[in-house]
Amino acid sequence: MAWHRLMRLLPFRRLSEQGVLGMNRRNISYISSYNPRELYPLVDDKLKTKRLALHHGVTTPELLGVIEYQHDVTRVGTLVEGLDNFCIKPAKGSGGKGILVVSRVEDGVFYRSNGQELSLRDLKRHVSNILAGLFSLSGSPDVAVFEALIEADDSLRDYSFEGVPDVRIIVFRGFPVMAMMRLSCAVSHGKANLHQGAVGVGIDIASGAAVRAVQRNKLVLSHPDTGKDLQSLRIPQWPTLLDLSCACADMTGLGYLGVDLVLDRRRGPMLLELNARPGLTIQLANGAGLLPRLRRIEAFTQVPQMTIAQRVAYVRKHFASVDAQRNSPPQFVPEKCSG
Repeated sequence: MAWHRLMRLLPFRRLSEQGVLGMNRRNISYISSYNPRELYPLVDDKLKTKRLALHHGVTTPELLGVIEYQHDVTRVGTLVEGLDNFCIKPAKGSGGKGILVVSRVEDGVFYRSNGQELSLRDLKRHVSNILAGLFSLSGSPDVAVFEALIEADDSLRDYSFEGVPDVRIIVFRGFPVMAMMRLSCAVSHGKANLHQGAVGVGIDIASGAAVRAVQRNKLVLSHPDTGKDLQSLRIPQWPTLLDLSCACADMTGLGYLGVDLVLDRRRGPMLLELNARPGLTIQLANGAGLLPRLRRIEAFTQVPQMTIAQRVAYVRKHFASVDAQRNSPPQFVPEKCSG
């Protein structure tokens, strides 16, 4: 249900009382006010984000290579030679569009996680489409980025179908204010994208424990494909992930940011990508509005003097979820928060 339809069904006063952040207020009061436009390329271009992260010592999936021009598409075979798995993605893509994951290679045949077979010619065609801008935000020419494949932490594997679960954290003025884990499903085609049917699990900022879970705007108790109890979800190395989200915000200079992180089996917490216009569905997954947390941080005058450790300690103390502590879903159940 679109945001304007939700506004017709639920009086504005009721949404406001629950602290729900709407799209217009997000765009005007937070994105426009706290995100200088000249900094957008740092997060809209995945290659620039990766290079920025490497400069600041932030761990990201290993960069295997880059193809920038159509006449270099012939290099695809050389780039993937000897690899057992890898990922190809557009530098300027959004919503998971254009991301091609090869989970195994046998006798010159490339296999996706769903078993689909691809030839080298298929890979070259896909790279050519990326360069032509088929998946970019504005349809402009793009760059193909080849990355090492992320392997989900063993403790999280049963919570996702085919794809790797990721953590979205909203960071405001350097403070992580709200978090959720996105779990891919069969209906989302192995992608952790809520608009394609993935499950969103609200995460308690204090502990990394599940608060509640939603799929297509409805509460769910278990993963639709694996059957895993979602209330049992506890994200390992949670304090480290919070620290990493702050470091990512600090290195960009953006005040309102969505930080997407993953927990790799071998390399631990790492940055997946950044988003200067993070969506609002995270409120539905948490059963709580963003506004009270954002306003608290807005009114906080000591931000410039605070270290990452101090900021993380602050949000873990003040934004802890009572529902996570008692392990029961909250009463806030709007049909959708668009974005």
